[in-house]
Amino acid sequence: MNFASLQFAYFLLFGFTLYALIRRHEVQNALLLAGSYYFYACWDVRFLLLIWLVTGASFIAGRAVGQTDDQSKRVRYITIYTVFALTILGYFKYFNFFIESAETALLSLGFQVNRTYLNIVLPPAISFYIFESLSYVIEIHQRHLPATTKFRHYALFIAYFPKLVAGPIERPGVLIPQLEKPRTITEEFFTRGCFLILLGLFKKIVVADGLSPSVDSVFNSVETPNAGAIILGTYAFALQIYCDFSGYTDIARGVSKLFGIELSQNFRFPYFSSNASEFWRRWHMSLSSWLRDYLYIPLGGNRVGPLRTKVNLMITMLLGGLWHGAAWNFILWGAYQGGLLIVNGFIKPLKLLGWKAVVGRVLATVVFFQFVCYGWLLFRAKSFDQIQAFTAELLMGSQVWAATVARPPLATLLGVGVLCLYDFAAYRSGRATFYRAWSLPLRAGFYAVLVFLTLMGLANARSAFIYFQF
Repeated sequence: MNFASLQFAYFLLFGFTLYALIRRHEVQNALLLAGSYYFYACWDVRFLLLIWLVTGASFIAGRAVGQTDDQSKRVRYITIYTVFALTILGYFKYFNFFIESAETALLSLGFQVNRTYLNIVLPPAISFYIFESLSYVIEIHQRHLPATTKFRHYALFIAYFPKLVAGPIERPGVLIPQLEKPRTITEEFFTRGCFLILLGLFKKIVVADGLSPSVDSVFNSVETPNAGAIILGTYAFALQIYCDFSGYTDIARGVSKLFGIELSQNFRFPYFSSNASEFWRRWHMSLSSWLRDYLYIPLGGNRVGPLRTKVNLMITMLLGGLWHGAAWNFILWGAYQGGLLIVNGFIKPLKLLGWKAVVGRVLATVVFFQFVCYGWLLFRAKSFDQIQAFTAELLMGSQVWAATVARPPLATLLGVGVLCLYDFAAYRSGRATFYRAWSLPLRAGFYAVLVFLTLMGLANARSAFIYFQF
C-alpha cells in the first residue's frame, strides 16, 4: 500500500476515525497493530510470517539478555540473535548477489561453473525492521534500555506502519515509551501532521516523480550521453532521490503525528552541507546514527590511532553502501562516501570572519555538492561500464549528443523553485515550522500553492518510492 495512493488515503481516514473515537490507549495500540499488519499484508501477505518470526525472536532475545547479569551469557544471547537476524537479511537480500559474484570470479579465473539463481523475493522493509530489532537487543545488552514486558508494545514498535517500509529507523528507547503511555490528539500534532503529509506528497509527486523521466532518459540510455546531459541527469537524480526519500519521511512523520506519536527527523537540509561529515549528519540521519552507534563506535571509532580510525570509517561506509542494496555500485558508492569522510579529516576549515566567512561557506557548499552529485551518479548507474563511460565523458567531454534529457513538466519546474525557497528559508531560520510565524493570508497562499502543484503533478505520479527496494 503506497502512501501516494487513494487506497492509503481510505485506509488512513478509516483508521484515524476509529482511533479518534477510542479513549483507552491499549485499545488504540491494538488498532494500530492490526492496521500495521494489514498495511504490510497489502504488500505481500506471505511475509507477515517473517516479520512475526523476527519480532518473536528479538523479543525473546531481549528478555534473555535483560534477565541476566552474567556478561558471558549476555554476549552469547546477543551473538545468537545477531547471527540469526543477519542470516535472514543475508539470505533474502544478498544470496543471489554473492553467488553471482563468486561465479563471475571463478569464470574470470577460467573455471567452468553453472549459473545458479534462486527466485528470492525481497521482503518489503526487511532492512529497516531487522536493524530496529538489532538495536533493541543491543540497547538492552548495553543496559541503556530495560526489556519491555509487554509483547504487544514491542510488536507495534517493529511493525508500526508509518515508518515500517522505508523508515526512519527508530530507536526503541524513543518509540516504545510513546507506545506505553496514553496519548491524545492535539491541535498542534494534527495541524503539523497534515502539513507534513502535504509537503511529503508535494515532494514525491511534483518533484521526484516529475524528474523521473529526465533521470531515466540519461541513465537508461543505450548510448553514452554527452557531458552536459550527464550533469543535468545527475543533478535531476540528486533532487529526485532527496524528494522521494525525504518526502516519504515527511508523510510518515505527518501520519504518525495524527496518532499522537513522534517519529525521528531523518533529513535536515542535506544539500546545504559544506563537507562530508556535515552531510551525514543531515542525510538519512537515522541510518547514519545507527551505523555510528552500533558499528563505528564498537569498532573503536576515533578513540584509536589515526590509521585505524580511517579504516573504521571505511568499513562503516562500505557496509552502509551494502545496506542499500545487493549490487557493486552501492558498495562503490559506500567506498566513495568513506573516502570523502577520510579526506574531510585532513581538511582544516579556514578561520574567516564577516562576509568572508559567508562567501567561504557558500563556495564550500557549492563545491561539495558536486562531489555529492558524483556519488549519486555511482548510486544510480546501472553497471560499472556505465560508471566508466560517464566518468570518462565528464572528464574528457568528447562525445557528441547521443541522448537527450527529457524536459520535466511545468509543475515540476515550478515545484523545484518552491522547494528551494522553502528549504532555504527553513535552513536560515533553523526551524522547520518557520512558516507558522507568517500571517494567515500568507500561510493560506503557501498551502494553496503546494496543493495546486500537487494536483497538477498527479498526471506524472509514479507508484513506488525509490527506497522501497532497500
